[in-house]
Amino acid sequence: MKLTFKWLNEYVNLDGLTPEQIADRLSMLGLEVDAVVHMARGLEGLVTARIRTVRPHPDADRLTLCDVEVGAELIQVVCGAPNAREGLLTAIARPGVTLPGGMKIKKAKVRGQESLGMLCSARELGLSDEHGGILEIQGDLESGLALANALGLDDVMIEIDLTPNRPDCASVLGIAREVAGFAGRPLHPPVTRSELPVLTADHPEFSVEISEADLCPRYAARKLTAVRIAPSPLWLQQRLQAVGMRPINNIVDITNYVMLELGQPLHAFDFAHLAGGRIEVRCPRPDETVFTTLDGQQRTLDADMLMICDERRPVAVAGIMGGLESEVTEQTTEVLLESACFNPVSIRRTARRLNIASEASYRFERGVDPGGVDIALERAVRLMVDLAGAKLVDGGVDLYPGRKPELTISLRCRRVQDLLGMAISEEEIARHLRSIQFAVSEATDGVYRVTVPSFRVDIEREVDLVEEIARLAGYDAIPVSLPRIDMDYPRREPLRTLRQEIARIFTARGYSEAINYSFSAERKFAQLLLPQDDHRRKVTRLLNPLADDQEIMRSMLLPGLLDNVRHNHNYQRQDVALFETGKVFFHREEGVQPEERLQLCAVLSGQRYPDAPSLYFANCQAEIHDLKGLAESIFQVLGLAGTQGEIEFARAEEMGQPYGQDGYAIRIMDGAAEIGRLGKVNQQVLRNFGIKQDVYFLEMDLQAMNELPRVNKVFRSLPRYPSVKRDIAMIVSDEVPAGELIRAVSGLDEKIIEHAELFDIYRGKPVEKGKKSVAIAVTYRSADKTLDDETVDIVHEKIVNTLMSRFGGRYRDGQE
Repeated sequence: MKLTFKWLNEYVNLDGLTPEQIADRLSMLGLEVDAVVHMARGLEGLVTARIRTVRPHPDADRLTLCDVEVGAELIQVVCGAPNAREGLLTAIARPGVTLPGGMKIKKAKVRGQESLGMLCSARELGLSDEHGGILEIQGDLESGLALANALGLDDVMIEIDLTPNRPDCASVLGIAREVAGFAGRPLHPPVTRSELPVLTADHPEFSVEISEADLCPRYAARKLTAVRIAPSPLWLQQRLQAVGMRPINNIVDITNYVMLELGQPLHAFDFAHLAGGRIEVRCPRPDETVFTTLDGQQRTLDADMLMICDERRPVAVAGIMGGLESEVTEQTTEVLLESACFNPVSIRRTARRLNIASEASYRFERGVDPGGVDIALERAVRLMVDLAGAKLVDGGVDLYPGRKPELTISLRCRRVQDLLGMAISEEEIARHLRSIQFAVSEATDGVYRVTVPSFRVDIEREVDLVEEIARLAGYDAIPVSLPRIDMDYPRREPLRTLRQEIARIFTARGYSEAINYSFSAERKFAQLLLPQDDHRRKVTRLLNPLADDQEIMRSMLLPGLLDNVRHNHNYQRQDVALFETGKVFFHREEGVQPEERLQLCAVLSGQRYPDAPSLYFANCQAEIHDLKGLAESIFQVLGLAGTQGEIEFARAEEMGQPYGQDGYAIRIMDGAAEIGRLGKVNQQVLRNFGIKQDVYFLEMDLQAMNELPRVNKVFRSLPRYPSVKRDIAMIVSDEVPAGELIRAVSGLDEKIIEHAELFDIYRGKPVEKGKKSVAIAVTYRSADKTLDDETVDIVHEKIVNTLMSRFGGRYRDGQE
């Protein structure tokens, strides 16, 4: 919102206030001032000049010699402007003056003729883009006057960044109302309600019908005749230009001026081009699909766009832009002036679809005061009578089907004091609200009845009134006090904490976290080979998806990570270790929100140690046991135990998932309940995703994990006695899980067994087919003494015998 200091001064007395002071106070009221610009800056030294004579240049066909009067002095200036003529008042830059663009004027000779200055165009002065000739200054002004004074530019432009909830301030009068409120001065509107004529629902010379009352709560119109289309007077042009608007003609300029002044957009129709002298506010008919707007562009209409129509066709897009066929031109002599209020949602939707952003739509989108429609209409017709010589036809039409009762709110003075934390009297509360034109009754038992003016569409509740009082009293007047905070540890959300803990474990192992959209494409299910009856195919669909591949809420994390793997491979990053924790969504019945569950998924592809020296780890490919070890460490680090014993990693011959490869399946079990799975991605699925190397995956249900009990940490003193390590290497059937061997060792009731771990599995020559060599390291330690070889040998032999008898193991050939 732009306005000038002098314009604002017409509605509220600004004596004793500077533009900077007003800007500071407005910002404190919540109306942030973006800029305060002194408009005369850059025009220093420029003065008015009147051309007395014009004669041809003796040595140049396109140049003229102008004798120019500057005050009491007559000087010669060489000029090439086509509009240079006797009697023209223009602007001159004398030698030594620097123009706004930075050019410094010097005394010079042009084709042998002396030129003591430069006659300037509007563009050279930085006033507009017009450069077809020198500036023409209207009015009976003297030469030698400072140009800024002559053009009314000795003013200050203030630019305000409005929030969407304050459409009442999208006008000069609205800002003046705020200034009057904090300055304690009366407001002087250009038209008061007591001056308004009585308008009716019909008129003998034209008619108005509202077919869409929910989209147009009020529509008023008046007719003017004997209109003379001409340029606007200089003061009006200057005022519009000061706030960035281009003057067009007196009628259009008046509608723009009143819109800026009062915040009510208006539109003038050439009455001769309104078929049947009729206005109908309706949506397009089926055959009305294209409309040409004032800018000459053809717009495609939708069935729900609100239009202003005559008897035969649309003539304007309601609240946004008029039509080319009914615009005011130089031949216009009769005008029908529209002042209306439209539904903000409808205007916003239409403006977006048509890609039109206008000053009118800006205001209608935020909400225009329906109570100000007739006031703006009266203001505009008065200006048209004064500035365009128009004759006003008696009467007019004012249809108001959307009239609402006045909103009255009970305001408790005690509530104001409690919310603001400050002592403020009842009289002061009433004074603040009345200063911005709220009607306030006398207080009864500390309660006011406050009637909200129609222009404050943002006020709905008592707390909104409290905010108004805080603004006017000054936010800096609210006392500062430290809040009382109990010294306790805030309760953390368990699932959030679990996600953070898991993320730390994965990143410590060199994994990168992926964050994919919660939206996916339905075709991913076919790529994963999911059958039609799989419960994960029952998805929640988006009504307005961002893209074709984001049409559903995801029910799995794996597809997104496989896309990430392919993306990395395409960019020559073959070694990929990614994980993601996020929500998946399972569809319920229609009208019910989907079930949300938090899950973990990780993928591993490429080398096990991609950043390690190739001399030691060449071609060391990752495998499923890498993910298994990571999954085991999650339970170990977090201290998670099963609800029915230990968490079991059970090998399965069949994957049980169509996207997994049989023979590479491990189920993570809590008793009979599966809480996760590990596997290798099926080769067909990899081809479907465009991946050319093996990928291993881990899937876990974090919500199920969150329900698992945690083992309390127990302090143990550091061991006082040394440990003894012995290795066992034996050949067992390939069907025997290596983990079973470890569990068998740990399950022996021997106190000196401290730890057992698997450190090697070997298949191949000289081990026969169907067998494997398993190497286990066992650590022995006593809490009471240093172990001797005899004690260790007894327990170690017991372990070996147990493994051989239970799993059919034997030593390697040549090993005792």
